[in-house]
Amino acid sequence: MVSPPDVTWVCLVYRVPREPSTPRIAVWRRLRALGVAQLGDGVVALPEDPRTREHLEWVADRVLGAGGTALLLQARTLTRHDERELARTMARARAQEYRDLAREADVAARTGLVAGDATRTATRLRRALRAVQRRDYFPPPERDEAVRAVREAVDLLREPVTPAAARSTPGAGGPA
Repeated sequence: MVSPPDVTWVCLVYRVPREPSTPRIAVWRRLRALGVAQLGDGVVALPEDPRTREHLEWVADRVLGAGGTALLLQARTLTRHDERELARTMARARAQEYRDLAREADVAARTGLVAGDATRTATRLRRALRAVQRRDYFPPPERDEAVRAVREAVDLLREPVTPAAARSTPGAGGPA
């Protein structure tokens, strides 16, 4: 993973009142779903593009609506080392998510699921992969493995499961 040269970041410096806790939790969940880099308490950053800027503007509006404070900034790191480290931090977080998803897909592919469960599982795996990819600004090598594992699991889950096939599936209680 190599960060692109001269990344411009959009940063949000914010503070949400402790009570009521619902807006604070909603802001935290939204920031987590966006895959922000946590620079400190109440300071987050994303590589700037129209989409990320709009998302952080939306979060800032929610913070202000909850009676908090929010400041959006455009920033650049002063050293290449800091830029690379920030990108690595974000890539490591996504790498862990991809590893977890690949493991989950592998387990789903090995277990014999009935047709309804298989369809729901395939849909959930594809949705989870898309969610991680949306917040993946500096793709780690683990992304390719997760894509492969989800594709294989979805392909296997699409195949009709017969009672004989379920019994012969390794780990399903039948002969290997």
